[in-house]
Amino acid sequence: MGAGFMVSIAEILKGSHTGKAVQLRGWIYRTRTVGGKAFVVVRDATGIIQVAISRDAVSAEAFAAAVKALIESAVIVRGKVFADKRAPGGFEIHADDFQVVHFAEKFPIQEDPSEEFLLDVRHLWVRSQRMTTIFRIRHTTFGAVHEYFRDQGFWEASPPMITPAGSEGGATLFAMEYFGRKAYLTQSWQLYAEALVLAMEKIYYIGPSFRAEKSRTTRHLTEYWHAEMEEAWAGMDDVIKHAEGVISHACQRVAEERPEDVVAMGRTVEFLKAVKPPFERMTYDEALGILKKKGMDVEWGKDLRTLEERALTEGKSKPIIVTHYPRITQAFYKARDPKHPDLVLAFDVIAGDGVGEVIGGSERETDLDRIQKALREQGED
Repeated sequence: MGAGFMVSIAEILKGSHTGKAVQLRGWIYRTRTVGGKAFVVVRDATGIIQVAISRDAVSAEAFAAAVKALIESAVIVRGKVFADKRAPGGFEIHADDFQVVHFAEKFPIQEDPSEEFLLDVRHLWVRSQRMTTIFRIRHTTFGAVHEYFRDQGFWEASPPMITPAGSEGGATLFAMEYFGRKAYLTQSWQLYAEALVLAMEKIYYIGPSFRAEKSRTTRHLTEYWHAEMEEAWAGMDDVIKHAEGVISHACQRVAEERPEDVVAMGRTVEFLKAVKPPFERMTYDEALGILKKKGMDVEWGKDLRTLEERALTEGKSKPIIVTHYPRITQAFYKARDPKHPDLVLAFDVIAGDGVGEVIGGSERETDLDRIQKALREQGED
């Protein structure tokens, strides 16, 4: 293949190559033939674009290859870029050469596949537009979290994934034999972080955690990735500001860098841009009062369920923050409210549209006697 320099689809869709000869490498996303023309939609990691291959514009061998090639065949295309509102993305390549690097077999994923089938062919499903869109948004989100914490003076810390004991709570552990000893997959970095924070003062981490949860719901995962932070000298309000800050920063970055992907996932860029501090705050008691007015009686001391979280966030364009939870429902390390000892200085950030809790945080208890008493109350030695 001769003239035309190699470009990505994203570069073409920016409009800077209109009228120019380009080369493109990718995989067939969709294909159809009408008379003497083949219309092949090609994808790469950055997007999709339509390629028009006319019988009289390419060699007989190239046209035959374009007609024969099935979805997911690997191809190299050369041609000139034209603006065309009818084409996906508003641009089309008129090919003067079309090379099939590998002819794929018939693609097994058809319309409306079952979840079980998609899990069986996961290696193919990750090539779908939905999955690649999610990966790009995830990439940008993770980058924004790193950027936020580093800009705030935090140090990145990486705890071990295999631990000799469970974290706080300690339920649903994945146990394993580790050189003749019992060990567990991590559920939290907390016990390591609380040692390191006394050296580095401000630390954060992005990584996986593992929970042996048998429930099959959107709130139960055996493996998930999350961000955690610890800061010395910080009170609950300081931690809340970081929670608001990192969520907002991630939303702004995704809106700025991935607008097409946001739309593809059924959201609007304006929705993300509106996610800026401060978020609405309410205490646990105030939340129960709001729910009571909505006809939902929640016993004091009970956790908020999905149903209640949805009621609290109904009609909200930004997440809300619920603070000052009852001490009886919370972990031993959370600091008591000095004004109300039956409450703790803890909070949850709850997002709307059925998403639910996205961040949980608290001020840490620093009184050793209170920590030991709380552990005994929870049945720990």
